[in-house]
Amino acid sequence: MSDMATDINLTRRLLEQFLMVADEKHFGRAAERLSMSQPPLSQSIQRLERGLGVRLFERGPGGVSLTAAGEGFAVDAKRLLDAQSAAVERARRVASGLEGDVRLGYVSILSHHYLPDLLRAAAGELPGLRIHLHQDSPAALTEMARAGTLDLAFLRDPSSLSADLVSRDFAVERIAAAVPHDHPLAGADEVALGDLRDDDFVLPDAAALPTLAHQVQLACREAGFTPRSRAVSDDLTGLFSYVASGLCVSLLPDRLRDFLVPEVALVPLRGASPYLETSLVAVHRPDADPAVLRLLELITRHMAA
Repeated sequence: MSDMATDINLTRRLLEQFLMVADEKHFGRAAERLSMSQPPLSQSIQRLERGLGVRLFERGPGGVSLTAAGEGFAVDAKRLLDAQSAAVERARRVASGLEGDVRLGYVSILSHHYLPDLLRAAAGELPGLRIHLHQDSPAALTEMARAGTLDLAFLRDPSSLSADLVSRDFAVERIAAAVPHDHPLAGADEVALGDLRDDDFVLPDAAALPTLAHQVQLACREAGFTPRSRAVSDDLTGLFSYVASGLCVSLLPDRLRDFLVPEVALVPLRGASPYLETSLVAVHRPDADPAVLRLLELITRHMAA
């Protein structure tokens, strides 16, 4: 084509018009399928050819056929349209929370029971989400969620949360008596908390595990005694380890029986008390993106089921 190439805007509409003419090999039929008249369609194709600086069609009395340049451009035009469609669809999926990356933090003790179920459910229902895991202490996870380096944090015992974080309970666990395997109460079906009044305790650290530490004190006070401290630990695995050593007893979430070793027995506590339950919470910023909210909805639904 002799005309010099000029700048041209390859809009979706223009590419669709070109491909329709290429498919029909006739301007009239292509215009009819595009719900437009033939002259504007012919003018659009002429502007496209001038813009590219090449002839895309050979015109004849019975219709048109693609030139070699037209054949190549048809392949690329189809790819461009497919890429545009994919980009639009992906943007909509990300905006709706169906695709994207979620940085999820958790305390180590939750990895055995809850995380496998969550990852399995997310893979089935939200396959476009990529979940990146990070394990740390409750205090560190809370700060990372506040700073935005984590999108979501799963905690068993969060400290007081400021207004720039939102928390949602997703499970409640019963607290049980954790005793050494050779303790006189190790084989009991259930015990009263007061039965442990003469034992040494390993207690949760009030700074690292404030909620659980407060609950243990209140539960023991309700049972008529103050727990005698042998040791303090800032995480649940430390509490568990002290009990396993045979040196003392503790109060631990019943779900920890999933981690039991022969040296520890978890015995249900008799009676109902608000201090003998512990909540698992999901923490995130108020401006959480749709992917985080969809993941939270999935967690809540699966825990309820």
